[in-house]
Amino acid sequence: MALAVALFVGVIGLILLVVGRAKRRVDLWQSLAFVLPALAMLAVGLIYPGLRTMYQSFFDRTSSEFVGLDNFASIFTDSSMLTVLRNTAIWVILTPLLATFIGLVYAVLVDRSRVEAAAKAVIFLPMAISLVGASIIWRYVYEYRPDQQNIQQVGLLNQILVWLGMEPRHFLVDSPLNTVFLIVVMVWVQAGFAMTVLSAAIKAIPSDITEAAQLDGLTGVRMFRYITVPSIRPALVVVLTTISIGTLKVFDIVRTMTGGQFDTSVVANEFYTQGFQLGDTGLASALAVVLFILVVPIVAYNIRQLRKADLR
Repeated sequence: MALAVALFVGVIGLILLVVGRAKRRVDLWQSLAFVLPALAMLAVGLIYPGLRTMYQSFFDRTSSEFVGLDNFASIFTDSSMLTVLRNTAIWVILTPLLATFIGLVYAVLVDRSRVEAAAKAVIFLPMAISLVGASIIWRYVYEYRPDQQNIQQVGLLNQILVWLGMEPRHFLVDSPLNTVFLIVVMVWVQAGFAMTVLSAAIKAIPSDITEAAQLDGLTGVRMFRYITVPSIRPALVVVLTTISIGTLKVFDIVRTMTGGQFDTSVVANEFYTQGFQLGDTGLASALAVVLFILVVPIVAYNIRQLRKADLR
């Protein structure tokens, strides 16, 4: 950290010195003066740690012996690691689809209604809560107590089950459904983001298009399918990819609610467990590299779609 700060201060000082003495090509130096600090911070805070992590992924748990691709082989052959990959895949598939679908349907239903502002505030409020805070709230919702006399249920869902004459259950223990119950928390938080972006996109649809569609007899579901969804496709792609990237890095929810136990761990949580609790630097670095490889195609696709939208 001290080295990074010293390097940053040195680069800034050098830039100011060079800029102060330069009399020619002022625009070039001014541009560099703005760009180089950012590049220096990226190099120190992102590029170097990334390259260092890739390097360590080819070494053993103490980074002292070269092991080649053994860490990556463990990730794709060990049964517990395969469970981690399976859970991550479930998160990445379900969370963006559910959050986007709920946000889209909600945006369409409340659009131009009398209670639009209040309805949007209700679904957007979870966005103001940190993932750790949201996880604590939902832990109370899933709270379980044994079904015995004189023991009252505290969790909302288990109390509802008791009222319906059913036995309470361990929502966060029973695998693999416990992963789905964790995903509900992420969907609850991200649906507000999806609703906000998609609502703005829906309002940006030119009125002459919707009026022409109405003259052709399109209403209700057909209007939604043939006019609304195609018109907001770029916004849908942005929402889906943005939530997918956030979901791939999910850590707070799993860590707070289960600590990765009961077969609920994901790649980011396993990276933390292996690196900071079990001291296996090589395997933790390999997990970080896998996570990076999974994120890059989504980011590239997102940027490509944004460029296409700008060209239009």
